[in-house]
Amino acid sequence: MKKLDWYILGKFLTTFVFTMLTITVIAVVIDTSEKADDFVKSGLSTWELVTHYFFGFVPFIMSMIFPLMVFIATIYFSSKMASQSEFIAILAGGVRYNRMLRPYVIGAALLGSFFWVASQYWIPKANEIRTNFQSTYIDPHSTYNGDPYRSNSFYLRVNSETYVGLRYYDTAQKRAGAFFMSKIKNNQIYYNLRAESMKWDTAKKNWILSNVVEHSNDGLKETARLIPTMRINLNVKPEELRRDDYLKDKFTTPELRHFIALEEIRGAEGLNTYKEERYHRDATPFSVVILTMMGAVIATRRNRGGSGVQIAIGLVMAAIFVIMDKFSVTFATKGNFSPMPGFLISYLVLLHFGCTGEHPNNY
Repeated sequence: MKKLDWYILGKFLTTFVFTMLTITVIAVVIDTSEKADDFVKSGLSTWELVTHYFFGFVPFIMSMIFPLMVFIATIYFSSKMASQSEFIAILAGGVRYNRMLRPYVIGAALLGSFFWVASQYWIPKANEIRTNFQSTYIDPHSTYNGDPYRSNSFYLRVNSETYVGLRYYDTAQKRAGAFFMSKIKNNQIYYNLRAESMKWDTAKKNWILSNVVEHSNDGLKETARLIPTMRINLNVKPEELRRDDYLKDKFTTPELRHFIALEEIRGAEGLNTYKEERYHRDATPFSVVILTMMGAVIATRRNRGGSGVQIAIGLVMAAIFVIMDKFSVTFATKGNFSPMPGFLISYLVLLHFGCTGEHPNNY
């Protein structure tokens, strides 16, 4: 690292921090004005609002705008340096253009690595704080709080042989009005169990069945018996028996991987939404590097009209990035497109725009 590297890297990071904080403050002010009535109705103190909501909202909004703020910061400070002929002096001093881009690569790698760690572990915890506040004080009937109705039915595949069903499940009481379980082997049901009710035992971490009818069949003999009360250990916990459309945002990446693997074993459908979130957490930090290099290629060229042209081009490129990112998410979750190829195509297109930018050799 030479003085030139530290100089450009310092401008890069300080401009990014300033841009990020400015936009975040504006977002907080707008969100506060929109939710002012809800904050008053909640009856919480200022400090409670900060800890129970804004500690979750600020990281959430920062994660949404992080790649774009890196791009805008790169465009802004680079175009300013170009307008002051600093890049001309650097290149005239014998520094190759590729060598001049080294601090951009280092800064992008640092910010991208930080964002990757935050996306995997910290931001999901912040989303949990934010969504819990919203489900409690702002919209108690939203999907943040799961399905608000008590007449829920769940049908799950516990393992390769066992299938269970719960009817009229109450998420608050952790109780089901009816329960059945079937075990199938070689396309034959060899065990069947039905119960009038089912309740979660918080102390012993298992389920209690009432008025159980148990059937078993070994091929030669069939037996049946009535059991007033029966305890059963299932690979299903009460928190998994809820319809929360934002559950994927609350999981850390290890938890998300475990959830996807478990649901695949159970034969659950609609897992593309969770897989999309999993791949998106890896793809978005990578976009920080691409957007930084795009901004450097665009903004290090000096134009007679000033830096306005570079900023305009940067905004257009940012809009293309957002559109491609949203299209890939929509195709992955709503269509039959696999999440991984969807993100690869999106970011290859983005990389193409960055690589075909005009090389600013001729000043």
